Amino acid sequence: MQKVWIYLENGTFLEAKSFGATGTSVGEIVFNTSLTGYQEIISDPSYAGQFITFTMPEIGNVGVNDNDMESRKCHCKGVLVRNYHSEYSNYRAQNDLDSLLKEHGVLGICDIDTRYLTKMIRDEGAMMMIASTEISCKDELAKQLAASPRIEDINYIEIVSTKESYVHKSGAWNHSIKAYNKAVMSDKKVVVIDFGVKRNILNELVNSGLEVEVVPSTFKADDLIARFEAKEIGGVFLSNGPGDPLTLIAEKEQVQKLVKTDIPIFAICLGHQMLSIAHGYDTYKLKFGQHGGNHPVANNGVVEITAQNHNYNVPDNIIEIADVTHLNLFDNTIEGVKYKNKEIFSVQHHPEASPGPHESKYIFAEFAKIVK
Repeated sequence: MQKVWIYLENGTFLEAKSFGATGTSVGEIVFNTSLTGYQEIISDPSYAGQFITFTMPEIGNVGVNDNDMESRKCHCKGVLVRNYHSEYSNYRAQNDLDSLLKEHGVLGICDIDTRYLTKMIRDEGAMMMIASTEISCKDELAKQLAASPRIEDINYIEIVSTKESYVHKSGAWNHSIKAYNKAVMSDKKVVVIDFGVKRNILNELVNSGLEVEVVPSTFKADDLIARFEAKEIGGVFLSNGPGDPLTLIAEKEQVQKLVKTDIPIFAICLGHQMLSIAHGYDTYKLKFGQHGGNHPVANNGVVEITAQNHNYNVPDNIIEIADVTHLNLFDNTIEGVKYKNKEIFSVQHHPEASPGPHESKYIFAEFAKIVK
């Protein structure tokens, strides 16, 4: 392992050891409190432009495998862990995390006090940082960080979204055969707008009895409306994705056209935020976001443990046009809404969560019921 140097925009300068890719990278630092599923987290497109600090101290000990990738590649800028384990032990493992990060050009940082970093982010908020295996000078790192664009200045949707439409061919993971179920033909078809969709979201949509077509973020609402009126499709899903939703002006205009029709719409995470913005209710940035697999959410008196990954949230005054269906019990922020007099609903958390928790998967079945 070689040395790596870290500089945060609050002036903190640290030295640690590196694994994975080498080089210099700039991004926003956040922390994730999940105990398992580091590969799914690292390959989640919603982390594009971010460094992920894992509060779980032991990372790498179950290796990596092709089936646990949530997208085609790892889009995050880097990962920070207390202890990295190059020797893994798991019957499903095909390789080590170090190799995966090198393959996708992601920096790995270890032998660093992640508790210290987590407390800093909790107290001061998510912030920009730079990490380098090449530059050890604090002043030079500070200079490069100051000259780099901030995460909210970059449209990462253009990077993570598919460039061509395709039909998703797999369902949920089948433990008995140790593989994903194959998709079956359905008379209910939905179009997924890919802002950075996770594979397991698509799997759960298929598993709920839907045929799933994925289209790029550059979609044209008029085309989808025409297909709905011709009864070619029965609903639209807006996916998760990275970055600040308020920067997505072109995408907002297309979503606004969709919400003016009677097309059933379901959305998760960034898609949830886009629906709010399209209705005229702008999102706001949380201090350090919600990232982890242990967030309690209230749903009509029932508490569900959920997976979260977002820095932005819908405003409280959205109750003027929507009923709140889910509430985060950590900070009372809105987690889910059902728009009044419309077949449109959305959630902030991730009901498809893999490896878990799975308490919110019923939401996909609810969407399938209203697809025409």
